[in-house]
Amino acid sequence: MPNPPKFDPARRNARVGPLRLPAEGRQGDPPPWPLPGRQTKAEKAAWEQLWRTPQAVAWERLGWTRTVARYCRVMVRAELTTEPPLLAQATALEDRLGLTPKAMRLLLWEIASDEVAEQRRVSSIDDVRRRIKAV
Repeated sequence: MPNPPKFDPARRNARVGPLRLPAEGRQGDPPPWPLPGRQTKAEKAAWEQLWRTPQAVAWERLGWTRTVARYCRVMVRAELTTEPPLLAQATALEDRLGLTPKAMRLLLWEIASDEVAEQRRVSSIDDVRRRIKAV
């Protein structure tokens, strides 16, 4: 099994580095359903949930809406049955879309928290503690 790519490669001609995805996920409405045929209620719910993930930011940049829709359709059907071919196909699509930790590592994707918002939250808690001590 090959080793996953390094985030800080030593070579000069290596990839630039990891793609940082926002921890809060993708904002806004999901794109329109791209596949022919009617979308089921379960597919619609899964579609909306998938497009709120951090990985959805990368999918949108790469234009992977059809691939995500195929995964959505296969995933919903795989959850309703226990057919090994459907389960295998869903697992393969999860890996291609970066929905597992290993797949994210291989794609050089990492979820980055909003450090500024986190620092604001910590400093506001510290301010409250200081004011309480002063009384």
